[in-house]
Amino acid sequence: MEGKVRIGFYALTSCYGCQLQLAMMDELLQLLPHAEIVCWFMVERDSYEDEPVDIAFIEGSVSTEEEVELVKKIRENAKIVVAVGSCAVHGGVQSWEKDKSLEELWKTVYGDGKVKFEPKMAEPVENYIKVDYRIYGCPPEKRDFLYALGTFLVGSWPEDIDYPVCVECRLKGHPCILIEKGEPCLGPITRAGCDARCPGFGVACIGCRGAIGYDVAWFDSLARTFKEKGISKEEILQRMKMFNAHNPKLEEMVEKIFQGVEE
Repeated sequence: MEGKVRIGFYALTSCYGCQLQLAMMDELLQLLPHAEIVCWFMVERDSYEDEPVDIAFIEGSVSTEEEVELVKKIRENAKIVVAVGSCAVHGGVQSWEKDKSLEELWKTVYGDGKVKFEPKMAEPVENYIKVDYRIYGCPPEKRDFLYALGTFLVGSWPEDIDYPVCVECRLKGHPCILIEKGEPCLGPITRAGCDARCPGFGVACIGCRGAIGYDVAWFDSLARTFKEKGISKEEILQRMKMFNAHNPKLEEMVEKIFQGVEE
């Protein structure tokens, strides 16, 4: 990209942890001579959402009708759109109970509370607009963001990660939480890139980077292993849906493992 690159950071519904992760990166200071930050409300209150940008980074899930219109506006104004973090990429943990109605969920969380926005069920950004690239994690790794941004700036394109956490776990020499400790670990279906941080501390992977793409997330195979360990279908679905509620194949693949089985 020639000249100063125009960049926007846009926030939808989230905990703002992804933005905070990026805002705390000292490396961004090196970017300032080469880029113009057009929109980033966390660091500049006088930001403008309706401005043309070269790269738009969107974090958070689409959870209001107003956010539907916002992401469409961002897409119109941006040459490259990047979904940042599990909320933007997968809908986030707020998608976990998507089988319940919005009214039921709202009543449970807010009671009779009112907001000025028109709420809706949380969804990934790409349910409404074309997303050019995804940065995974809750929050994302800093190196993933720097890698993606760096390749964009030199006119190239970042490679996606197409292998599971288990690969990193074994490369690190960690004991297998699933096999050796017998605990329900989601490493076999979760996209790598975290250096197997949680298993490295003896903690089972909860899948915060979302399932591997390219139709290689074998929910059925892992569900069979969990089932053999005495875990119920309901618990398996709850665990797998925490960060994958919008995956179109998850429930179908798990259901076939329990066909004809009474729980």
